[in-house]
Amino acid sequence: MSTPTPPRAKKIPTERTHHGDTVVDPYEWLRDKESKEVIDHLHAENAYTEAMTTDQQPLREAIFAEIKHRTVETDLSVPARRGDYWYFTRTIEGEQHPIYCRVISQDAVAGTQHEEADPTAEAVTVSPLAAWTPPQVEPGVTLEGEETYFDTNAEAAGHPFYQLGGISIDDAGAVMAYAEDTSGDEHYTLRFRDLTTGENLPEVVENVHGGAILDPTGRWAYYMVADAAWRPYRLYQHTLGTDPAEDRLLLEVTNEQLWTFPYLSADKRELLISSGNSEYNETRILDATDPEAEPVLLIGAEHRLEHSVDPVELDGERLLLITHNQDGPNKSVSVTTRQALEEQAAADGGGTGPSGADQSSADQSAAEQTGTTQAGTAHTQPGQLDLGPRVLQHEDTVKIDDSVTVTATQILVTARVNTIESVYLLPLDAVRQVRAGGEGVPASSLSGPQFDEEMFTLSLAQAEYHAPVYRVVYTSWLTPPRIYDVPHAGGEPLLRRETPVNDFAAENYAADRLWVPTGETGPDGQEIRIPVTVIRRTEVQPDGTNPLVVYGYGSYEISMDPSMQIAVLSLLDRGIVFAIAHVRGGGELGRRWYDDGKKLKKTNTFRDFITATDYLVEQGWGAADRVAAMGGSAGGLLMGAVANMAPQKYRAILAQVPFVDNLTSILDPELPLSALEWEEWGNPITDEEVYRYMKSYSPYENVHDAEYPAIAAVTSLHDTRVLYVEPAKWVQRLREHQQGEAPILLKIEMDGGHGGASGRYETWKERAWDYAFFASWLQAAERI
Repeated sequence: MSTPTPPRAKKIPTERTHHGDTVVDPYEWLRDKESKEVIDHLHAENAYTEAMTTDQQPLREAIFAEIKHRTVETDLSVPARRGDYWYFTRTIEGEQHPIYCRVISQDAVAGTQHEEADPTAEAVTVSPLAAWTPPQVEPGVTLEGEETYFDTNAEAAGHPFYQLGGISIDDAGAVMAYAEDTSGDEHYTLRFRDLTTGENLPEVVENVHGGAILDPTGRWAYYMVADAAWRPYRLYQHTLGTDPAEDRLLLEVTNEQLWTFPYLSADKRELLISSGNSEYNETRILDATDPEAEPVLLIGAEHRLEHSVDPVELDGERLLLITHNQDGPNKSVSVTTRQALEEQAAADGGGTGPSGADQSSADQSAAEQTGTTQAGTAHTQPGQLDLGPRVLQHEDTVKIDDSVTVTATQILVTARVNTIESVYLLPLDAVRQVRAGGEGVPASSLSGPQFDEEMFTLSLAQAEYHAPVYRVVYTSWLTPPRIYDVPHAGGEPLLRRETPVNDFAAENYAADRLWVPTGETGPDGQEIRIPVTVIRRTEVQPDGTNPLVVYGYGSYEISMDPSMQIAVLSLLDRGIVFAIAHVRGGGELGRRWYDDGKKLKKTNTFRDFITATDYLVEQGWGAADRVAAMGGSAGGLLMGAVANMAPQKYRAILAQVPFVDNLTSILDPELPLSALEWEEWGNPITDEEVYRYMKSYSPYENVHDAEYPAIAAVTSLHDTRVLYVEPAKWVQRLREHQQGEAPILLKIEMDGGHGGASGRYETWKERAWDYAFFASWLQAAERI
């Protein structure tokens, strides 16, 4: 049987010159996805990949069946209360998408029935905790009064791709705003539904970025629109029942390095608008109770302060909690007032005036200099901000999350200590103490829910402002997600649900934490060590014979936190050791860990991954000739870099939606997200040092004659974050320089986006394809 011939793209030289360096790219023409020739080429790539992996089909089917078997297909979420309703989702066996359901709360029913029976009688009282005890929902059993308010499967019918960009419901539960993407390019259509009738309102808003925020009264909605580079830069207000052409433009941010998103304060009285990137942002505030309100600047971007603003009501006084990095990279929390920040912003040159075309020429000129237009806002010389006294002090050992969560009872703080993210409790009395002139407290002194495992993730799921409980999700590498409601008044967390997993016994598996020495010393004089997680079957021991998969990401301060992945069990059951290398560039060890893997320190990420691989082999966790690597998006860049730096160390590499032609992309600010990436990688357009550095590690630029391992690049045609053209070009160049016999494959989802195809079954099929690719090359197809 003859070996299929890989598709060979023609070469059309395209030149680019920067900093005196001219690069000739023969495959840049593949960027034109409107070209029939390009589409035909991509179909040919899929056909070649299918032909080269036909023998893996039985293994793919087996792994898919295992994922499907372990997943409880007819499943549900724990109801979450908002207003008088409990909201939850159901997933039905055979259906791709969830169904959104709700039921009115029993105390609301009791109150209504009581009022109808005798309006003059004393009101029915229900204990607060009882009122916030969710109803017991069973698969396949409809609750009394249950209604389906959004059937995603019905909405998705007839579309090859369907994804919700978010659902927002008013406090009365009468109106819903939802955004849908039917192509995978993340350009959403915003619609509104009357939940009392189930009918959509006539107005439709096209090309919205993500979801919308519905006013708590259901009278208007806020939404973002993106520019040509897929950067959300315009904030609009839509009044329900009106023509979207009349929507009010509240803010336009023209600075191409700032990404804008709005969020409501905890008590829904204000809309906060943050425009920023990975290093700094600016914040405005808007009265969400006033339909005519305009955004007002609180902190300008010129201060280059990374921060968030959260209003808190304390003894009748409206205060602002500022989570910021002015004291150090791991953040602290200060308390101040809106007036104090507005006065500083005004002193810096900020101001307000009429929106849009009615700006004065002076305001417009200043705005153009700073890249911001909103009622004429402009900034001049920055200075050290007075953010008020510190409530939570900065610590080198505790990384406070980007914001805090305010409730009427206490403040919830998500923080990371020694890689582990958990929820901690800050009493309102601590804020009172600071307001009165007392000292703040270190985050390490805060208490929170306690659990037994060494490695876990405790994340905040819901904290309604007046609720007597807050909801958290607990999970670990070997513990399926558990949902707890935790009483604000104290006491043990109330377990509401543990995600069921069929055919799984935790005692058959183990998760270990290794600390890999790098031989480098940090500023504190301590040796820099890389945390690595090793997950395996208990009978798999470090004897030097095991197949090993090493996963990595290492960018944007994103942490690879403990979380059980059902699909990974199919690898473990085949004797494969699954390792996660928490390399620099991620956020596992605080902000400095991230800073040491970005911009002109980016190659630390790649060296860390290779060092971790070597250590795992040296310690016997993997056989030297049975190692594979896996990463996606920025982790795909990592895969491309290690393929060039150490191809001999890996038998197979899977690069998912890989950012492998990063220099070309970031050199073009008109491409989606490119300008935003300058704060992550540096700006190669203006900085020659950055240009030379990026060119030194860019996967596409550095392909060379080598015996590359088997490589599979998996992407989607409509991905707006990492364009399909990057892996399409990359595989062509890899094949040109491949000195070995291993294949270089491109698998492209023709109807998907950055996350691949839509629907859970399609997602499982994609994971099965990925894992069959690994298991086949690692000679680990059979279960142990």
